Amino acid sequence: MKGNKIYIWLLLALTLASCASKKDVYMFTSFHEPASEGLRMLYSDDAYHWTDLNHVFLKPEAGEAKIMRDPSLAQGPDGTFHLVWTTNWKNDNGFGYASSKDLIHWSAQRHIPIMASEPNTVNVWAPELFYDDEQKQFIIVWASTIPFRFPKGQEDENNNHRLYYTTTKDFVTFTLAKLFLDPGFSVIDAQIVRVAKGNYVLVMKDNTRPNRNILVASASSPLGPYSNYSKRFTELYSEGPNATKAGDKWLIYYDSYRLKRYGAMATFDFKTFTDVSGQVSVPEGHKHGTIFKVSRKTLNNIKKEAGHL
Repeated sequence: MKGNKIYIWLLLALTLASCASKKDVYMFTSFHEPASEGLRMLYSDDAYHWTDLNHVFLKPEAGEAKIMRDPSLAQGPDGTFHLVWTTNWKNDNGFGYASSKDLIHWSAQRHIPIMASEPNTVNVWAPELFYDDEQKQFIIVWASTIPFRFPKGQEDENNNHRLYYTTTKDFVTFTLAKLFLDPGFSVIDAQIVRVAKGNYVLVMKDNTRPNRNILVASASSPLGPYSNYSKRFTELYSEGPNATKAGDKWLIYYDSYRLKRYGAMATFDFKTFTDVSGQVSVPEGHKHGTIFKVSRKTLNNIKKEAGHL
């Protein structure tokens, strides 16, 4: 009888280990300043504690400045990973793009001049990918400044941002850029989050002076219109928010750049927010990216490529 109990416990342990090995893991795209090196990635089993792979997976070649900031990644229904990023601080009318099947081997990079129809565009910042599974299309949202287009507060005319968007099904043909959101203030770093069918949240940065911190709004469609703006719920000088589901709650990570650390807020409903910065660990040097999930097998292949296996 004792031998049978040992066997059962051993079988249970092996089963649990097998389940853990098959469980998807979290990945976090990243870049380091001064942004000339390229795409980096972090990984985590629980979305709280992150490990830096300490490897550059894609060196930026698109755009005149040859930099990569704010890398945003989303996976399509065919399994292909699509990546977009900021290619310059100013004097740029587009964003960078590349794709990969395994996050190791990448397509040729392209610069997508998405704001070419607006010749006075100052910049294209932080393009963020979202796959709309109902319309079977990708939505890309970014922040641009077009001087004297909108009322402004204390910001310089060249730093008065609004959100724009395009859609694509194949990353070859893009719809004409359109205004996505004018909340009445300068706004950047926006992420569309699908909470449930018919329930979407936009996480963004109020870039006005003196605010420069994070808030959310809600809509019944990923393209809006968005309303019910929350209070600003992070400290001043916060940017690059990105939300991910972790268990029964959402974590909103953000770059607290004045404090030189990454912070995190937890929420169940995107109405009340709890600071859990003390419960997370993010490697030093990590900057604005997006969180997604991959299989354990995919992570192991990436770790092998980065020399971690």
